[in-house]
Amino acid sequence: MAIKRKKAAKTKSATESSAPKKRVKKIIGWREWARLPDLNIERIKAKIDTGARTSALHAFKITPFTKDGAAYVRFMIHPLQRLRKPEITCVALVIDHRGVTDSSGRVEQRYVIRTTLKLGPSRWPIELTLTNRDQMGFRMLIGRQALRRRYLVDTGRSFIARKKKKARTTIVGRK
Repeated sequence: MAIKRKKAAKTKSATESSAPKKRVKKIIGWREWARLPDLNIERIKAKIDTGARTSALHAFKITPFTKDGAAYVRFMIHPLQRLRKPEITCVALVIDHRGVTDSSGRVEQRYVIRTTLKLGPSRWPIELTLTNRDQMGFRMLIGRQALRRRYLVDTGRSFIARKKKKARTTIVGRK
């Protein structure tokens, strides 16, 4: 009987060790510097908005067109808050056109594109709606769908998603 108990104990410990580990989520602040490399946007200040389902990007002069039978959109953006320069021209494939309720409760029809978001060392595809955010404080909102299963938001901190820190070199035996 002692042998059976030992086997059962071994089986139990093997099961426990093969259990999936929980993925540790990174922490970001309520605002972060982001990149949109597919759109040639090297730096844009984004507000992390867990109340918004979809992310939004400031865009103006939005012009739809068709290329090889697919719907595209050309638009301009000012990536820096309160500045009219630089102006960046972007082109993206339209994946949807949907009604989005804005912060004042009005439904606005917006183009939806898919692009790559880079936040600190991480990058992944997200959906962005295009809208004129000239009167808003931030040129970009990152909504909860883009953050899902990736980040926790520390509302008391800002700009904490950074590139990996270089390892410090310590000199041993120096006098």
